[in-house]
Formats: sequence, C-alpha cells, structure tokens
Amino acid sequence: MLEQVVDHVNLKHSSDNILEVRDLKQYFPIKAGIMQRVVGYVKAVDGISFNIPKGATMGLVGESGSGKTTAGKTILRLNQRTSGDVLFEGVDIFKLNHRELTAMRPKMQIIFQDPYSSLSPRLPIGEIIGEAVKEHHIVPDNEYEGYLEGIMHSCGLQPYHKDRYPHEFSGGQRQRICIARALALSPDFIVCDEPVSALDVSIQAQIINLLKELQETYKLSYLFISHDLSVVEHISDHVGVMYLGDLVEYGNKHHIFRNPLHPYTQALLSAAPVPDPTARRNRIILEGSIPSPANPPSGCKFHTRCPRRFDMCDKVVPMSRELESGHFVRCHLYNDQPEVNEPAA
Repeated sequence: MLEQVVDHVNLKHSSDNILEVRDLKQYFPIKAGIMQRVVGYVKAVDGISFNIPKGATMGLVGESGSGKTTAGKTILRLNQRTSGDVLFEGVDIFKLNHRELTAMRPKMQIIFQDPYSSLSPRLPIGEIIGEAVKEHHIVPDNEYEGYLEGIMHSCGLQPYHKDRYPHEFSGGQRQRICIARALALSPDFIVCDEPVSALDVSIQAQIINLLKELQETYKLSYLFISHDLSVVEHISDHVGVMYLGDLVEYGNKHHIFRNPLHPYTQALLSAAPVPDPTARRNRIILEGSIPSPANPPSGCKFHTRCPRRFDMCDKVVPMSRELESGHFVRCHLYNDQPEVNEPAA
C-alpha cells in the first residue's frame, strides 16, 4: 500500500517558527509495461517532521540517496508532495493557488549545489541576478541599478562584474553569484543545497562565513543540506539526520554532536575527520550500502547495516522518542522511553 503507519515528532505550532514540516512524504511512481502502470513507488521522503525557528539554521545530513535534496525541493514546492504539510509563516504552501504561490516565491529561495550548471551561460551575471527582481517588482525601476550593485557588494562581487558571463568566474565566485541571485529577492528563508561541496576547502570557509554574515544582516533562516558534518556543526543551530527518507534523529547541534543517540548518527560522526593527528576515534564501519528507496527494508530501515540490531529491528517500525528536551530519536534501543505523540495543530 502507498500509505504506511508513521510517527511524528511532537512539534507545536508557534509564531516563532518560520517553517513547520509535518509528516512530509514524497513518493515517485515507478511505471512499467506498455500501459505504463504504476508498479511501485520510490519513497524518497517518508514522513519527516521538524521546525525551523526564525533566524535559525537547520542542518540536514545523511548519505547520498537519503532524500535530503528531495526534501528541500518539496518544501519549496518544486515537487508536488504525496502527503503532509509544509507551513511557511503559518501558511500551508500546498494550499496556495498559482497567483498566491507566485507572490510567496520571493520569500523562499534556493542555492543549488553546482554553481556552474545552475547559471545560464548565455546571460551576463547582472541579468542573472536581476531578472527575477524585475519580474517580481522588488524595487522601482529607478532604483534597480543601485539595488543590484548593493546586493552584489554584499556578496563580494564588484559592479563591473555585471557584464561578465559565468564562465569568466571561478567556482567560488560563481557560488557568490548564486547567493546574490537568491538574496536579491529579499527572502526570509533559503534552502542551501550542499552549497560548498563543489568548492575547495579554503573557498568553502569563505562561502560559509558569507552565509553567516548575510544571515545576521538580513535576518535569514536556512535549511542547510550537506554531508559534511564539520560544516554543519559550524553553521547550524539544529540538526536532522536522514536515512532512506526517514528523519532518524533530530535536535539542537549540541545534542547531536555531543550526545548522538542513533547508531547511524554515531557512525557518521565516527567517520568525520578531526584536525588533530594524535586523536583517536572508535571508527564504526557500516556494512554494505544504503538500500534502494524503491524497496526499503521492513521494520527499521537501518537494520540491514546496524551494528547494534536485534530481533525486533527487522519486524517493527521504530517510533520517535524524546530522550531529552528537543532531542528526538527513532530507534528500538530506546523502547523504554514514551512514544512521541502527533504534533499539535
């Protein structure tokens, strides 16, 4: 069956949250045969729930194929959800009509992973950054040039760059262009989809510092998608750990990095390098590779690779439990803790 029983994190609606995601699912149909009948579903996002407070950053981590990017795109309604709710400033974006969604678009932006393929090679960067500014009438026409140069300056770009094309810039500069394009619409919330993974380490630090400076200046909120735990620890306030479409652990970054509870989170942290050649870590080696989201394992999806699995793991879907204030984990190792109820409306 398409629907399955899932649990929810106990998250209450609050005006302090810019984004509230409740039991979000994104299934892609698998079609086969001459009649192209649906024979199954790729369960890319399988019932995740979390909140992002205004002005805060939530890091979303996990291996490739865990559903991070699909979650980010679905939250922005670049994909149509299968079920669940996404509330942006209290408004369910999937209930907006075309005109209302168009008016909402400038407030929710995205920075893509590859800064080169996300920029049109046929347009100078002045047009790339300013095209949507004109479309959405962000500023009057007589203020357009000054506004554009101000945004470029905020992102470390010079006014004479306006007439140059993307191929004339380095990778770090191209990512600054992508950031400027998102910032130009005066957004409140930005999905950062692995914005530094394609860059050199030294340039990564510059872009991360730029994002933090812009957040403080413009009071932005971020969903920061990454597989680099050191970057996530540096920039995030809250962290969600995804595995095969599930949010297996969620809490503030101090909970996640100082007291990881789920075996998957523990394995990810054990693999993160530390800048101390004398430091030793008890490396946790996971067996095999991540299963296909088209045919996920029964019970706990992680049980096929978990070093601490036991009989219940392959039969029963674990429920989310709050082990400490705001720190949720989905694992049978903590069955002695009470289950988390459905979020309050």
